[in-house]
Amino acid sequence: MKKVTGLGGIFFQCEDPKAMNDWYAKNLGLPAGEYGTTFEWRQTEDPSKKGSTSWSTFPKNSDYFKPSTKPFMINYRVENLVALVEELKRNSVRVVDEIAEYDYGKFVHVLDPEDNIIELWEPADASEPG
Repeated sequence: MKKVTGLGGIFFQCEDPKAMNDWYAKNLGLPAGEYGTTFEWRQTEDPSKKGSTSWSTFPKNSDYFKPSTKPFMINYRVENLVALVEELKRNSVRVVDEIAEYDYGKFVHVLDPEDNIIELWEPADASEPG
C-alpha cells in the first residue's frame, strides 16, 4: 500500500502571525495572507493531476497542534487514510483523534515517537490524489 505521497503543508506557531506573513511576503516573496499561502504543482508521474502544499502561520497560543508541545506541524498527503490508520494502530502509533471528513478531504492527527504532531491528509478531489 502506498502511504505518504507528498507534503501537504508546513504549519508553525509564532508570536505575531500577521507580522510573520508580512516578513515572508516582503523578504521571500511568499504571497502570504491570513491563511498563509498555497503552492500548486503537478504530479511527476501524471502531469494531468494537480496537487498543492500549504504554508501557514498560527498564533503561539493555538491549540491546533495539541497534544504536542512543539511549535510546528507537518501535513503529509496520503492515499487510503482509513487503511493507513488501521495499520498505524496495529503498529501502536498514537492516533490523536478520529478521522474528520471535509469537502477537501479526510484528516487525522498522529504523534511520532518524540511527540511531534503529524497531520495526515487524503485529498478529496480525484484530480488531486494524495
